[in-house]
Amino acid sequence: MRRVTDSNRNISAILAFILIPISGFAMDVYVPSFPAMVHDLGTSVSNVRLTMTIFLISYGLSQLFVGSIIDSYGRYKLGLASLAAFIVTNLVIVSTRSIELIFVMRALQGFLISIIMVSKRSLFIDVFEGDKQKHYTSLLSVVWSAAPVIAPFLGGYLQHAFAWRANFYFLAIYAFVMLLLELRYSGETLPRTKPFHLGSIVNTYKKMITAPDFAYGIVILGLSYSMAIIFGMSAPFFIENVFHYSPVVTGYAALSSGIALLLGGMLSKSMIARNFMVKLTTANLLQAAFAVAMFVTASWFSSIYAIMFFVISLHFLMGFMYNIYFTYCLTRFPENAGVSGGITSGGGYIVTSFFSYLLANTLNIHNQQTFAISYMILIVLIGIMLLFLRAYLNKPKAVNTFKE
Repeated sequence: MRRVTDSNRNISAILAFILIPISGFAMDVYVPSFPAMVHDLGTSVSNVRLTMTIFLISYGLSQLFVGSIIDSYGRYKLGLASLAAFIVTNLVIVSTRSIELIFVMRALQGFLISIIMVSKRSLFIDVFEGDKQKHYTSLLSVVWSAAPVIAPFLGGYLQHAFAWRANFYFLAIYAFVMLLLELRYSGETLPRTKPFHLGSIVNTYKKMITAPDFAYGIVILGLSYSMAIIFGMSAPFFIENVFHYSPVVTGYAALSSGIALLLGGMLSKSMIARNFMVKLTTANLLQAAFAVAMFVTASWFSSIYAIMFFVISLHFLMGFMYNIYFTYCLTRFPENAGVSGGITSGGGYIVTSFFSYLLANTLNIHNQQTFAISYMILIVLIGIMLLFLRAYLNKPKAVNTFKE
């Protein structure tokens, strides 16, 4: 079996960075098509939103256990098989008008993407060490953030030119190209397989989940990313149905939001040496100030420009916080990179799927005020988790477990 060695690890790392955004594309590229899917499939708004929530739940739950599988059986072959199956699921979606079958395919896609993502994230822990490893794992979050920037923007044009099925054709083509490149240039990165012993795996999970700094991080990541998902679930409907703009405008709005998230991640990467707790607390307080201002000013003026100003500001701070804690959690247990990466991302997505779907449908988000309320709820919850984290870190026995 082909392996990643010193001679091909750089090209393998480049391919991994190109492939990392596939999860974001699978999640976000069809967002501008939500209203069109409601009409074409003859289904409800909540059902179309549910296609995203099902993906998130499947993606999150799968990552909780696929890490132990790839740590035991390797990353490469499982990743290749998942890419091939992902292509098939997209072709099934474009060939059906059944929302129930789309639900099934989206659930399967969440599982397949989880294998691909955990495998590729583990590559950087497997083949790099020290500062280079920390640099690449921090860069992972920044590269991953490129998908929310590009995906809805591209999806808006695909919807405008070809209708909603074009988004899933795009995903199939993307996966097919990456499958060919992986076959040609990449390989296995796991130095040695670990026997699949259920008892030891359970103990590993227990060790990670019971580490308070790690567990709080998972919740904070999930609550933070809920902001982006709520925007994705709600923006197409108020932009296209309330303000009567085209799906292209939805794409531009998502592009602005995604750029803000990306820039926030880049800023946090440049401040990697600064105090961990100070960075998180400051960002959370700034988020609270913007969310309150968004709510208060809604009674004076409300337009797509006002909403996007606050969304961009909040998502910039969200990207900043997400990158900080994602990097920390990803490198917290380097001896079990696959499992820790899976729990970090998977647990975060489970939290995200629950809160985003709950708030988007309960609040019936359709204007600046309801958007502000959803953000304030998430920001308060994040603030509470940060208080718990600070209390834990102030305990003498916790000081030595904390890493910058």
